[in-house]
Amino acid sequence: MQKIKHPKALTFLFFSEMWERFGYYLMIGIFTLYLKDVKEGFSMTEKEASDLYGTFIALVFLTPFVGGLLADRVLGYRKSILIGGILMGLGYCLMSIHSELALYSAIALVVIGNGFFKPNISTLLGNVYNEEKYLQMKDAGYNIFYMGINVGAFICNFFGAILYNVLGWGAAFFAAGIGMFIGVIIFLIGTKHYKHADVIKPKLDSEMSLGKIFGIILLPSVAFGLIGYFLPFTMVGSKTTDAFLLGCIPVVLFYVMLYVKSPKEEKSQIGAMLTIFAVVIAFWAVFKQNGSTLNTWADRYTDREVPEVVLPMIKNVKLAEKIDYKKDSVSYLDNQFRPIAKGAKEYNYPNYFKNSDQTKLPKEGDSVYAFNTNLFQSVNPFWVVALTPLVLAFFAFLRRKGKEPKTPTKIALGLFISALSCLVMVGAVYACNNGIGKSSPMWFISSYAVITIGELFLSPMGLSLVSKLSPQRLTALMMGGWFLATSIGNKLSGVLSSLWDTYDNKANFFYVNTILLFSAALLLFFMLKKLNKIMG
Repeated sequence: MQKIKHPKALTFLFFSEMWERFGYYLMIGIFTLYLKDVKEGFSMTEKEASDLYGTFIALVFLTPFVGGLLADRVLGYRKSILIGGILMGLGYCLMSIHSELALYSAIALVVIGNGFFKPNISTLLGNVYNEEKYLQMKDAGYNIFYMGINVGAFICNFFGAILYNVLGWGAAFFAAGIGMFIGVIIFLIGTKHYKHADVIKPKLDSEMSLGKIFGIILLPSVAFGLIGYFLPFTMVGSKTTDAFLLGCIPVVLFYVMLYVKSPKEEKSQIGAMLTIFAVVIAFWAVFKQNGSTLNTWADRYTDREVPEVVLPMIKNVKLAEKIDYKKDSVSYLDNQFRPIAKGAKEYNYPNYFKNSDQTKLPKEGDSVYAFNTNLFQSVNPFWVVALTPLVLAFFAFLRRKGKEPKTPTKIALGLFISALSCLVMVGAVYACNNGIGKSSPMWFISSYAVITIGELFLSPMGLSLVSKLSPQRLTALMMGGWFLATSIGNKLSGVLSSLWDTYDNKANFFYVNTILLFSAALLLFFMLKKLNKIMG
């Protein structure tokens, strides 16, 4: 029997997504660092930067609801993907201009563009694999596709570090835009391989028209968001958080009504998807702290100094930032220096030195070279690329034995494994005496190795689940539901990160994350029997 190969469409969609993620993760890797930079950024506090970051990445994954809907009903997938890619490319380029107007305009373009791009390229891939000869390879196809995402996420941070060190923030953001446009070009070249899978679904009589959806769902969502923002008090930490969570209510109700009014033969599948959507919010609330809390950990609490043996090479390729050692008795009110405690006999240092080994500090006026903080954002995608073949081989082995777990089981295991990564970070806190010293980068790297295994059990499986269970007419819309859950989790990641400075014992922060993930995993394990039955 001839072995069936993956469809050719996978190659082009793989590289299109790889370059799109190159741009997105290059931007995300430096976003909060840029916001907090007092010289060339916006001098935001940790709380302000985390709040904007959380709102941004939340909206990025909320707009796929609209993008998926328009693709399903009006535009089709290819046209939506092209519109989204172009808007995102323009947004990244605009972010290279240093002004608040440019920053927020760029955020708007990226948010809208991702809404058109993200759900529809995943749906288009699923449609290609809906051909009978490819159906059994769908999970593997999504795992390979997911690896493409992370190839882009891995290499982008090296470009970001080099361009920042040589030319500044603006050049790094502009490079993100160039990466996005490369992805658009590759997608156009591969059109013939997925043109047949770009089919606009007929609307059933029982479904809402677009006009009703915009009038009953989206306009109220905007209205709820405005109410949340302009309330004279805050409910959950900040006005942006209140606005976002209230704005989500009409969209969440839409999906609930979609389940209630769905035909009997579709109800169990839609119900299963909505259940898993709700549970995985906890995963994204923890995982998406990679651009906020964990970026802060890498920046302030991790030993980033370049070893002498590789320093000449690292300096030549511009992958390290030069940090001048200078005591200064002036109390700064920015994020690069710590303020002097009243009556304390100490000096301010550049932020990197504040918890360095006091016996190994440089001489006054000397410098050290430290790996750029954003390079640590490549740790997770490195593990994804390295571990994906192992995870695929593991599931293939179980499949041959007839013991491969069903998709809901994989997702539950992913939540449990991810919780263990938070315990690794608890170990990092104790290893550096709660931030009095610096922790070894191996703690950071090990934590990401664990959560990446959890991610590979969960994230690509979620995409595959939606493609498998969704009624054909609702595939992109349900993919939008997966990204809605991601969006809510992303916003909660910003809420959690904004509380970082309120924890005197940083271990307690990571214990909270651990409990959150363990609770979600336990809840899903209780429901596995029913969910797996629905999966057939």
